[in-house]
Order: sequence, then C-alpha cells, then structure tokens
Amino acid sequence: MTNNKKKYLNAMGIEIWQSKEQPITEPTSEITLNSIPKPNSNTAPPTQSWEELEQCVNNCQLCALHKTRTHAVFGVGNKHAKLMLVGEAPGANEDLQGEPFVGRAGMLLNSMLKAINLDRNDVYIANILKCRPPNNRDPSQEEVRLCTNYLLQQIDLIKPKLIVAVGRIAAHFLLNTDESMAKLRGQKYIYGQHNTPLLITYHPAYLLRSPREKSKSYQDLLFIQRNLL
Repeated sequence: MTNNKKKYLNAMGIEIWQSKEQPITEPTSEITLNSIPKPNSNTAPPTQSWEELEQCVNNCQLCALHKTRTHAVFGVGNKHAKLMLVGEAPGANEDLQGEPFVGRAGMLLNSMLKAINLDRNDVYIANILKCRPPNNRDPSQEEVRLCTNYLLQQIDLIKPKLIVAVGRIAAHFLLNTDESMAKLRGQKYIYGQHNTPLLITYHPAYLLRSPREKSKSYQDLLFIQRNLL
C-alpha cells in the first residue's frame, strides 16, 4: 500500500486496518443488470441550461422550506463528471455556505474520495432536496416530490457513468424502496432513462456517528472504483 493511500485511510479513521494480515476485499454480492429491481419510474422533464436550472432552484418557492433556508444548495463539482454523488438534503453548514457536503461530513467525504484517487472537483455532488429541512429532519414525501425535477434535470445534464446514493434516504428515494442499507449495499442497480448504474454507500455524517462502519464504507469505495474503470 502506498504512503498516500495510508494517509487517506488514516484521514478516514481506518488506519487500524493496516495492522491486519487479511486483505480488504470488495463486495462480492453484485446483482447483474438484468436482475436488478425496477428503478424509480420518474423521468426527467425537459432540461434547461445549467444557468436556467440554477436560477430556478435559487428562486424556488414550491414548498415551505424556502421560508427557513439561508441559501438554496444547488450542487457543486464537475458538470462532465463520470461519477455523481446524491445525498438527501442540506444540513446546517450546507445551508449557511450554499454548498453540499461541507463541515466535518464534507471533510470525511473528501478523504473517502481521495482513498480511491478522486478529488472533489472530479465528481458532481448534489442532494435530493435543495433546501435544508428545519432541525435536519428527514425530508417529507411532498418536499421530495416537489424537488425531484431539479435533481432529474441535473442527472440529465451530466449523464454520469455512475451514480452513488449517499445514505439511506437518498437510496430509498432513488430506488423507490425501503430496504435496509445492509441489503442495499454491495449491489449494482440501474436508474433512470439513461440506464445509469447506481451504487449505495453510507452517509459521511452516519460514519462520524458510527465509526465502526468505516470498514464497510471502504469496501463500498473499492466497489465504486471498480465500476468507474
């Protein structure tokens, strides 16, 4: 293992693995594209330009969340990215800065990406909801319904090679399921009108609360890396 890889694993808080003799392996439970669950039936509306879409998000008043937001959180990163990360909704730091995945969770996400030789600028990062739910509560079904078109248009503009649902709520929305993360991880799904492969991993905020799950997260990262080749 290279020194850079050790550094990034240490940043993720998983340096203890290096003392184990048994190598880390990738997930082996992969569902073939012909046997995946039926994807969410949503289809993207007519797609606007990036500038038009971002202006719509910034001016959006479709639900009550616009009354309590500091900033709408549109998305950030490479608009020609092969990899698109989709989270659930902005938190307090994201609401203040207008950018997804910042603060401690964002720092951990950056380290996770570096562990598979990716930089934050190499990928595109967005959330299902563009405004923060008060007190970081889970998004309501109505809020998700009203915000869906924005995310679908972002996916249609980018046409990524791979989508990764980051966290339980994003996974449930994108796959239209309520299965547990344990059952969803380590498998390949298909999403949307472009038949984009979709994988699942834990949210960095969850990993900060449950550091023992970081080993599973690293397995997910290896799975992501393999599917980007």
